[in-house]
Amino acid sequence: MTDHHDDAPIAAQVRELEALLEEKGLLDAQELDRALEAFTAKASPANGFRVVARAWADEDFKAKLLENANEALPLIGLSMGGGLQVQTLKVVENTADVHNVVVCTLCSCYPIALLGPSPTWYKSTTYRSRVVSHPREVLGQFGFTLPDDTEIRVWDATSEVRYLVLPRRPENTEHLTEHELQQLVTRNGLIGTAPV
Repeated sequence: MTDHHDDAPIAAQVRELEALLEEKGLLDAQELDRALEAFTAKASPANGFRVVARAWADEDFKAKLLENANEALPLIGLSMGGGLQVQTLKVVENTADVHNVVVCTLCSCYPIALLGPSPTWYKSTTYRSRVVSHPREVLGQFGFTLPDDTEIRVWDATSEVRYLVLPRRPENTEHLTEHELQQLVTRNGLIGTAPV
């Protein structure tokens, strides 16, 4: 998915809003910069890979993760906090019959803490509009084809709720350590545009 993404209009709006909030004394620009720097320093796809590998290796953790991800993450030293507000994370599991894919149709809401900065294609109008109406075609553009009888569920992230796909554990990986399992996971797999 390679669609040009131009965020200039939204970036200008954000700068205007920041200036207005700063002018009214509601925002300290230096405090905001410090918070963003601290947050992004810890934000990495490796965090998401750890979550998936632990879920694959530990059924109790997996059950907690699927029930309430925000409560499960601290068990491995992670959280959805660190930004300006804590977001709710909902983890959706791929099965033999169901494949999940994530989008944010309104903007580009994304679990940065667990996946690092979002890929350009995720923010593109093309991806955001087409994956909802034609998910199978969009996945095909990523080189990912699912059987016709696999149900595809599209999850629309919001400013309050982020989604993370728990891919199916690859076959014949029972002998692998958690660290080795992490090496199998991809960021696109956690969005749902790749199998793992």
